Amino acid sequence: MTGKEQGRKERDRRITDLGTLKALAHPLRMRLCRALTLARVATASQLAEQVDEAVSLVSYHLRKLAEHGLIEEAEPQSADGRERWWQLASDGLSIRDEDFRDAPEKAAAHTAASRLFAEQRMDLYRRWLDERAHWGEEWNAAAESSEANLRLTATELAELNKEMLGLLHKYEQQGRAAETAGDTEGRENVAVHTYGFPFRI
Repeated sequence: MTGKEQGRKERDRRITDLGTLKALAHPLRMRLCRALTLARVATASQLAEQVDEAVSLVSYHLRKLAEHGLIEEAEPQSADGRERWWQLASDGLSIRDEDFRDAPEKAAAHTAASRLFAEQRMDLYRRWLDERAHWGEEWNAAAESSEANLRLTATELAELNKEMLGLLHKYEQQGRAAETAGDTEGRENVAVHTYGFPFRI
């Protein structure tokens, strides 16, 4: 058992170096990280099936993620010693503009990564729109899409973001605790995307 497994995983690991940001900002690697978020632990073969890619290609990208400490080996979940199990190395990631604005190359890499994250989130939302007729009345009533245009200071926006993240963490912990207790009935993966940014007209 690794040290991180024995203790609590780091919460929202802050990425500050360009190499790690570039390692993460790859379409397939982001999909693999998302798949590991949902599965908790998985083998390259299991992940390859989820992302519909060759096992050899998935294994290569998993090694790249591991080189930068984004994922790590997990305890084996079967008796087959040939299988290598993976898990995320932290509970969430944090990437802040202030860590990448001091050089043009770093700022460009941060912008490119941010665009990729936004595109993948939007792809996930479009999939929901295409499939929502199959989810039933209860989930359609529970799902939400809204936009609010506020007049705030930068400090107020930071406070708003902090409160929203706190609320998300509360429900994340509540869901995990329920699953640990065996309460899985009616639970599905739920994505919540938030953006808070200034604009002028």
